[in-house]
Amino acid sequence: MNQREKEEYLREYAVLKSQGKPFFPYIIVKDGVMMIVVIGVIMLLSLLLGGELTSKADATTTTYAPRPEWYYFWAFELLRVVKPPYLVGVATVGIPTIAILLLILLPFYDRNPERHPLRRPIATTTGIFIIGAMFFLSYLGAEAGAPSQIELGPPKAIREAGGATLTKWDQGRKLVAQSSCGGCHKIGENGNDGPGPPLTEIGDRLKAGAIRETLINPTRPMPSFADLGADKIDKMAFFLASLKSDADESHETVEELRNESGGDSPSGVEPSRSGSQP
Repeated sequence: MNQREKEEYLREYAVLKSQGKPFFPYIIVKDGVMMIVVIGVIMLLSLLLGGELTSKADATTTTYAPRPEWYYFWAFELLRVVKPPYLVGVATVGIPTIAILLLILLPFYDRNPERHPLRRPIATTTGIFIIGAMFFLSYLGAEAGAPSQIELGPPKAIREAGGATLTKWDQGRKLVAQSSCGGCHKIGENGNDGPGPPLTEIGDRLKAGAIRETLINPTRPMPSFADLGADKIDKMAFFLASLKSDADESHETVEELRNESGGDSPSGVEPSRSGSQP
């Protein structure tokens, strides 16, 4: 800004200031009335519609999936994107703090007197990028499946077998979900993208026996699940071995899955009473 532009700006500012209204009491009264109206509308809606009440807190549950409020979904997803544990502080404290500081210091490092968005390409582009990123992260956070749940349905062979086979598969699914596997692995639409590999199609890579051995003697940093017992580990391996890319089109029989998971397991898997063979 040269001297002529500065003088012109000061003259226009002086004219506008002389035509304006004082902050006190005009703006104070205006904001106060608006706050009273907003609070009154909220109170009226709460009396007419009521507030949503969820179930009582249960400290012993292993299936509860904590979720933030909708306006924190962007931060929730940002924490999911930043995978290394030593960078968690950057996602939860560092990035939001830097963004707030840049906003507070905006008047000091942006001295451009122009107000039209097209005449401030850097500020406009930055603002659009930040707002767009927050909307995109909020959408991903809202659509993300809970890591403590697995919403996959049973494959065709398991569905047709039914009975104890379907029960064993469902029990294995619940055990995998409750064992916090989703904290490091992606299973369908649930879980996290790392640091472990996705398990949605692990049956294409490993048989149930190899999965069982991995659960008992894993590679660090994966914890061992040997304390769960042979029965639960067998059910988890049976469920994970059924996760294939073409599970609904596979001609693999339940008998083959059973053989892969260790034959006559203590879970008591029985043939379907209907006598149908998938």
